[in-house]
Amino acid sequence: IDYKCCLTFFDELYGKKVFGKRLFERLMKMTFYGQFVAGEDHNSIKPLIHKNQAFGVGSVLDYSVEEDLTQEEAEKKEMDSCVSEAEKESPGVDHREKKYKAHRQFGDRRGGVVSARTYFYADEAKCDAQMETFLNCIKASGGASVDGFSAVKMTALGRPQFLLQFSEVLVKWRRFFNLLAAQQGKSGIDALEQKLELEQLKESLTKLGVGNKDDIENWFTGEKLGSSGTIDLLDWNSLINDRTSISNLLVIPNVETGQLEPLLRKFTVEEEKQMKRMLQRVDVLAKHAVDNGVRLMVDAEQTYFQPAISRLTLEMQRIFNREKPIIFNTYQCYLKEAYDNVSVDVELSRREGWYFGAKLVRGAYMYQERSRAEEIGYEDPINPDYEATNRMYHKCLEFVLEEIDHNRKANVMVASHNEDTVKFTLGKMNEMGLCPTEKKVYFGQLLGMCDQISFPLGQAGFPVYKYIPYGPVNEVIPYLSRRALENRGFMKGSQRERSLLWKELKRRLLNGQILYKPVY
Repeated sequence: IDYKCCLTFFDELYGKKVFGKRLFERLMKMTFYGQFVAGEDHNSIKPLIHKNQAFGVGSVLDYSVEEDLTQEEAEKKEMDSCVSEAEKESPGVDHREKKYKAHRQFGDRRGGVVSARTYFYADEAKCDAQMETFLNCIKASGGASVDGFSAVKMTALGRPQFLLQFSEVLVKWRRFFNLLAAQQGKSGIDALEQKLELEQLKESLTKLGVGNKDDIENWFTGEKLGSSGTIDLLDWNSLINDRTSISNLLVIPNVETGQLEPLLRKFTVEEEKQMKRMLQRVDVLAKHAVDNGVRLMVDAEQTYFQPAISRLTLEMQRIFNREKPIIFNTYQCYLKEAYDNVSVDVELSRREGWYFGAKLVRGAYMYQERSRAEEIGYEDPINPDYEATNRMYHKCLEFVLEEIDHNRKANVMVASHNEDTVKFTLGKMNEMGLCPTEKKVYFGQLLGMCDQISFPLGQAGFPVYKYIPYGPVNEVIPYLSRRALENRGFMKGSQRERSLLWKELKRRLLNGQILYKPVY
């Protein structure tokens, strides 16, 4: 079945008022909407949640309403929200990298993306409204189950300009660390293995002119910083600290001039306020999750936003994951740097003593990321092929499982429809003696897909969750369109699922259970 064509057909019929609103909604609930969406609001989704719970399957609530924008509208919103006032006044004056700048041809971030919701910035009031939606979702999750998750997206909570700029700063500081590591002959090894000799590092920084000798000495004097005589990436990252003015975070080392320079020459007062409001909204959501006994899952987004998203999520984990895992970060394993990202964050949690929480996915933006990198002219961040992504996924997963084995403070959700990955996880858990009742390893699949994986796992006692999208029929059409696209690709390889369905149908026919309903 070409779900995309069928859905477009239904949508057009509705738009032309052929069916009328009520009949259209009824048809949708009997077909695509009923398959992939749980209901219209937090009350209507409760029966499905309770039904799944009876079979050992939990819920990750995801309010999937999106604006139905034209491509031109999306591009305009993106360019307006990602370009600072300084750049508008003097384009090209600041030395921004093209990867971390907005480009109109990729302004519509929905292009080439399946399954992931997309938010476009309108104004601060809209961000407040979207925060309220997430708060209601957290409350609904807390009221519907005792161990639920709720999903949030950072781009819904503020102006994306800040995410672009902060990501560029984080990447440039890391790149500078790699340059210094190369000077000490420590390039080309895993991130955590790069330990720089402190005295040699101070000497290099002084020669480069990045601050005077006293300043550099002060950078590396702290309770633990540099006490071992070496500096690793985690020590280096801690140099980007919390300053009174958030725009002061956006400072980068200029190797050519030997100076620390602001990423932009100036920030307006309103831009400073917008940055602070985004951080405040994130804080409100985290506190609400704690109060409602809900775990918060921060979705991954495009690579030009992701360094900032991961860093902000990490800061939330440091605050709220002290006693149990509340905040979960998402790691996209189709990225070449996925293993470095996972291993560095696990090590930080180990040093500071908080609960590491991760969701591992393959990724939702591959085609868009590849196309953008090629057209704009920077290195493709994606692994070369599907097999490389599988190896990366299993490498990251095995690393986290080993951390759970050694230190029961790590937690991971294996968010995958791949049966081989699920079997790999179960095999490793068995080898390591990780019991499902400890609830350290979770499994996750999308509602309406891969029930042959989710429900057997739940009935066997493994913590397994369905991503539960919900929202009014007419407002989740953009989400359903992409779900239809994803399902079309997924169905090409679903011979096994079809054979299992056919086998069950024959069993029911032979046993006179064609109208059989399981008891729960």
